Amino acid sequence: MLSESLSQRSISLQNPRIDSHRQQGKIVLLHSVVRLVAAPLARFVYRPVVEGRENVPKCGPVILASNHLSFIDSVVIPLVAPRPVVFLAKAEYFRKDGVKGRMMAAVFTALGAVPVERGTHRAAKDSLELARRILSDGKAFGIYPEGSRSRDGRLYRGRTGVAWLAFSTGAPVVPVALVGTDRIQPIGVRLPRIKRITVRFGEPLRPAYPSSSLPVAQARRVATDEIMSAIQALSGQESMACYSEIASAA
Repeated sequence: MLSESLSQRSISLQNPRIDSHRQQGKIVLLHSVVRLVAAPLARFVYRPVVEGRENVPKCGPVILASNHLSFIDSVVIPLVAPRPVVFLAKAEYFRKDGVKGRMMAAVFTALGAVPVERGTHRAAKDSLELARRILSDGKAFGIYPEGSRSRDGRLYRGRTGVAWLAFSTGAPVVPVALVGTDRIQPIGVRLPRIKRITVRFGEPLRPAYPSSSLPVAQARRVATDEIMSAIQALSGQESMACYSEIASAA
């Protein structure tokens, strides 16, 4: 028995695919627990108003492009969406020490978040390429075109990565509006508050692939502005012509 156990352990160490499958199994189990237990509990406590869930395609690649008001946004959308949603999350969220750090890493993993490095132009390009691969696998991918959280509740100019993803994968873009998540966990507040929120999923958009008469960069800008306009129509936020980082630095 002991020799058999050691033999199996040896096979596992020599074949990284076995460990990979086991890790994937743990992630699937965690995600199932979150969907079956945490999601109903969160809906019972916070009683969110969810509109337009039927606008999210049940299968195939889709981009969920949302406004961004709070750290909690990446938890809210996967919990109320009708299918699993993958978000990219800062790698440091998965590296924090202590019990709280391990719990945070477990929650983000269960919600389908993928750790990425941030802070450089190269990292941004790598993140978009990773997102493209996620969509190529037929999954739902969540993105915040504003790039960072709005600190004053207004909707800032979108960055064109969302249009690059739509053009390069052919995935439809579902605009998403979050209303009230900034009251659950305002910037600087550690513990979430119990406040009612609204999540609206808009009708899918299919940005037109750039024609020969329109430069690609300009086509991405036009498509991104169209997506941001759809988000604004759902959220009712005041639109800003500048990027959120520029407004924060002013």
